[in-house]
Amino acid sequence: MNIFRSLIGKVWQDPNAAEVVKISEGQLFLVRSGTIRSDRECIYNDAMATIRRISNVEHNFQLVVTRVYEEGDQELLEDEDETDEERVFLISEELEFRTGETEGDPTFVWRDLEGDVDEFYEFVAAGTNAPMRAFFETCMYRAMFERKYKKSADTTSDADLQEFIWQAPTQKTKGKGKATSSRKQASSSAPAQVVQSEDVPPSSPPPAEPEVAVTSSYIASLPPAVVSAEAELYLWNKDKSYFTKVEDVHARLTQQGGQYDYWLVAAGHDAQVLAHKVSSDMNHRWAPTLYSLTWNNEGQTGEQSSWCLRFGSAEDMEAFQQAFTKALWETLHQWPWGKMKPDEQAYIMSSNEDVEMLDAENDSDEEDAVVDELDKSEDEEEEDFTEDAEDLPPPLAKGERNSQLTVGYKGDRSYVVRGENIGVFSHTGDDQVKYYSTIAKIAGPKGKAFKPKHVMLHDQDTKMVLMDPNERHSLFNLDIERGKIVEEWKVHDDITVDHIAPDNKFAQMTPEQTLVGTSHNAIFRIDPRVSGTKMIDSQYKQYVAKNKFSGVTTTASGKLAVASEKGDIRLFDSIGKNAKTALPPLGDPIVGVDVTADGRWIVATTKTYLLLIDTLIGEGRYTGSLGFDRSFPANAKPIPRRLQLRAEHVAYMNHSVSFTPARFNMGEGQDENAIVTSTGQFVVAWDFAKVKKGHLDKYEIKKYEDFVVQDNFKFGDDKNIIVALQNNVLAVNKKNLRRPTRASLATPTRGVQSRSNIVNTPY
Repeated sequence: MNIFRSLIGKVWQDPNAAEVVKISEGQLFLVRSGTIRSDRECIYNDAMATIRRISNVEHNFQLVVTRVYEEGDQELLEDEDETDEERVFLISEELEFRTGETEGDPTFVWRDLEGDVDEFYEFVAAGTNAPMRAFFETCMYRAMFERKYKKSADTTSDADLQEFIWQAPTQKTKGKGKATSSRKQASSSAPAQVVQSEDVPPSSPPPAEPEVAVTSSYIASLPPAVVSAEAELYLWNKDKSYFTKVEDVHARLTQQGGQYDYWLVAAGHDAQVLAHKVSSDMNHRWAPTLYSLTWNNEGQTGEQSSWCLRFGSAEDMEAFQQAFTKALWETLHQWPWGKMKPDEQAYIMSSNEDVEMLDAENDSDEEDAVVDELDKSEDEEEEDFTEDAEDLPPPLAKGERNSQLTVGYKGDRSYVVRGENIGVFSHTGDDQVKYYSTIAKIAGPKGKAFKPKHVMLHDQDTKMVLMDPNERHSLFNLDIERGKIVEEWKVHDDITVDHIAPDNKFAQMTPEQTLVGTSHNAIFRIDPRVSGTKMIDSQYKQYVAKNKFSGVTTTASGKLAVASEKGDIRLFDSIGKNAKTALPPLGDPIVGVDVTADGRWIVATTKTYLLLIDTLIGEGRYTGSLGFDRSFPANAKPIPRRLQLRAEHVAYMNHSVSFTPARFNMGEGQDENAIVTSTGQFVVAWDFAKVKKGHLDKYEIKKYEDFVVQDNFKFGDDKNIIVALQNNVLAVNKKNLRRPTRASLATPTRGVQSRSNIVNTPY
């Protein structure tokens, strides 16, 4: 390797040289083995591989593989934001980088840290000569050396780099057997988020450095902890957009106040630095590649802050992670962790194996564009509200707010519940919404008015099924054309109807009359055509325990997913039978659940995160089946993936996360490619195609001047989102959502921008 020393010196010693070395021609493959999937997938047919310096983090480098377009190809792309143009990887020992050959061509191979244990990337560098291959390999090892020892590799010898040359393992690889990161690009840019260059925390401190705080008399005087470890504490600097180091601390998880009261404590050399109660509101995230934990804390004034603990080793982080997961589960359930089945414990632990931190992105051009978009002139703002009198909805009682949104399937309408009234909004030709009419004074057949608890379109959008919170044993049939309730459907004398869903995913497009209902512990079919009570006794399943069912959804073939306030999810192939699959609770109550039309993916909404579950059975006798049809093997349950907001973004949003029920886009014959939800004043959308590839941080956001009540995609459209604010109803194109930055999360300086997409007056 020393033959390259003079050449390396020309690029390595220049801190302004962002690119160290580049191979301009090649192909990128994702290679798998031992699964039901194909074993070799071409990611980029034409690509280049670059070793790039991370400019604001010393001693850290990225391996970047970029797709290369032939002339004219890139112009054919409809939406640049939705392209997958590069894969970025933080260069570290964990990649298990190695070289090889494929059909005579030189290759570079490294582990996919965001995939399963058997997944690797392979860059085939066809046409690259041997010296260039060796030079690229040497630069990779030097980058690993600098990351590990936090010092320049200029004086290294071949012997110093020998430890980074991959050898076939004789025993299990150090670390987790499953992938621990959430996105394929996550590990690459994480360090830039954690610290500024002068504050880079060492991944593996040199042995000669003394251990900080271990000998402190204050630390020695502290009571025993559930788990403890030396760590570095960081606080997110909102003005500068990076984590700044607070001090070296003794990270501790302690029990205080009760058996299930746990606290995350950071003790400095002489005093306690912080103590935060363990709860889901912390919005905690683990970054295994960085050995770190980030979380949010809400101050006494409601202000959000973002914190980070950086552990000294993978072992310290994993021990802390396991203890923290157990503590959080016990806090939520008020029940000992040890009384849970081993396979359920493994399922819950696996939910931590999917998160990687990103760098704090600062794209000044995009920030300026966002500011320009939000900062409209006063003249434009005044135009927003100059509507014709006949286009304005009538005013309502003081204090009423929008509470629910349902988007039409066939009638090209959206309906918004506000008190005892339902506003009807038409979808215009320019993909906006416009006030159409009001269904006023909702009242049952006996004339008693009520505020609907839940509404659902029915029978080709000619009817709307309503739930009266004071009449929990009945449903009410609203004739949309007549604008009044024409019938009460008494479901059962003793069983309440708490949640309803269509017979199947697209039943509302057809004359199908039956629907699905749940009580707190029962699932049943409702047929309004039968005489007397409308429940069908032969399609009824009741559980003895109080399951606290909180939501139900159906696939295109009528299979069901039922979620609960306890956090568990049951999958049924039909009503009246036992669940084929019962997924144990992580602990947080589920407030909404949705499923793709084919039943492959489920998204369940909790207060602070979305839980994404792949129902495909990948091992055992029923490999290739879905969890709706067969049970998962006890040792091969799916890995639940958390979709959540990064702690530093929440700090800018400055309010605790509280998601509304998330929804996939929906349309007959269409694949789902987006997930939309909201929290506070923000609409949030994930690119589902990227999420399935492991990019769990690929979400975009738009902030409004009012709180978002509910949002959903227009039926058959994966671009336009209908949004109900507390006082407004509007449509927004998904391309107008922005990646989260300090600017895009800032408070808008003006009102909503366009008068063509908003109804600003209470109807």
